[in-house]
Amino acid sequence: MLRVRKSAVGWAVALALTAAGLTPASPAAARQQSAPTIDWRPCATDASAECGTLSLPVDWDRPRGERFDLSLARRVADPSTRQGALVFGPGGPGDSGVDRVVNGSSRFSADLRARFDIVSFDPRGTGGSHPVICARDLLARQPQLIADQAQFDAVLANNTLLRADCRARTGALYDHVDSTSAARDLDAVRAALGERQLTFHGSSYGTVLGQRYAELYPDRVRAMVLEASMDHSLGTRAFLDTQAVTAEGAFDEFLAWCARSVDCVLHGRDVRASWAGLHARAERGSLPDPDRAGAALAPFELSRLAHKKLYDTWRWPELAEWIVRLEGAATTSSVRPLADEAVAPYPFAVFCQDWNLPVRDYREYVGHLGRAARLAPDLRYPPALFALVTCLGTPTPVANPQHRLRVHTEVPLLLAATVHDPASGYGWARNVARQLGRHGALLTYDGWGHGSYTSSPCVARAVDAYLIDQAVPARGASCPAVEPEV
Repeated sequence: MLRVRKSAVGWAVALALTAAGLTPASPAAARQQSAPTIDWRPCATDASAECGTLSLPVDWDRPRGERFDLSLARRVADPSTRQGALVFGPGGPGDSGVDRVVNGSSRFSADLRARFDIVSFDPRGTGGSHPVICARDLLARQPQLIADQAQFDAVLANNTLLRADCRARTGALYDHVDSTSAARDLDAVRAALGERQLTFHGSSYGTVLGQRYAELYPDRVRAMVLEASMDHSLGTRAFLDTQAVTAEGAFDEFLAWCARSVDCVLHGRDVRASWAGLHARAERGSLPDPDRAGAALAPFELSRLAHKKLYDTWRWPELAEWIVRLEGAATTSSVRPLADEAVAPYPFAVFCQDWNLPVRDYREYVGHLGRAARLAPDLRYPPALFALVTCLGTPTPVANPQHRLRVHTEVPLLLAATVHDPASGYGWARNVARQLGRHGALLTYDGWGHGSYTSSPCVARAVDAYLIDQAVPARGASCPAVEPEV
């Protein structure tokens, strides 16, 4: 385990960023005219936490223009042991950091909570931070899967209408919900907290934010954990293929657990055959959802819901029981009615400003579908397929396109990666680690689940030592798997 020695970053960082085509924050943008402030008050739902807002520019290139309020929450550390503030970057996109602090800050150890104020926020365009709002009927027209060229063309047309509608209802912020803008928000949060450097823990989609911050403000990173990291360098095919392989691998691990554990209600059965039967019913439109009266499960939804239940090993028994319930559900052709509200929040808008995933036509789309089915014969429809549909036709260039990371921080970023993560594949973390080089350190958890800090005491100890003392795990460090508990 290495303890980081401080060294000057200097002009070499700016030169490296410029050579990589990245733009560091301008001196005017980086230097606050006056220190921003957060008016902390007891949260309405839990007075033991504090909530507040921070006024920020909608467009960081026009700092004196229109503004919005970023919603934040914190739980303060013990004054006698406090080292500073730890900012948590929520996942999703669309997860609420405010809710995480108010209702779930116990995800961090007691030692961390004693030493750091735990702070998080709802990223711009989500939750309490000027959410993107769109017409519900336009959102409902987005198919989970595209059936033919005519529907492909209809999706392009509807997405154009949807973008115009979201922009009209949301205002100028709609065009500035990308993670580069959010990284500048994050630096404003750091300044408002009075922190000279940022101590950060990002999870899942929050790692895209962390990576971008480290590119823009390398000298302001004190310590940064990227848990279940995304690889923001992949094009359409690589993005789809890696997620398909990741999802199928996680499903294979679930099947292996069922085969060895009597706690699985499918123990001793051919689970793969049962699952294939459910998929066949879903393709025929005759598979009802036992949790929603009158709703039929489409093939994509069947895969999506199963995939979600793979996120935590404690949900594996629930997935097995769900499969049994689906097998016994009566045939139906009903569909779920739309909700009555005319508008709905659309937190996924940020994704289409962070990723350029073009698909030329239906023929190319079908090629992606077929390849995903070959790579993942059980979970045939990786969630990334919906990302292609919802972002189809997005004008380019997008605000924060994929690129290879160019990070030159004094302290290596710590990647906490799970070998059998069902969503953020281990291959993503390894590729990010390669991009970071000596500016990154990979900590491997040889177990299961989306994330590792809360499921592996070994990972938690290593992450805590890094965040508290900047102690970087040795090269090749790993933690053993923790068998699922039921």
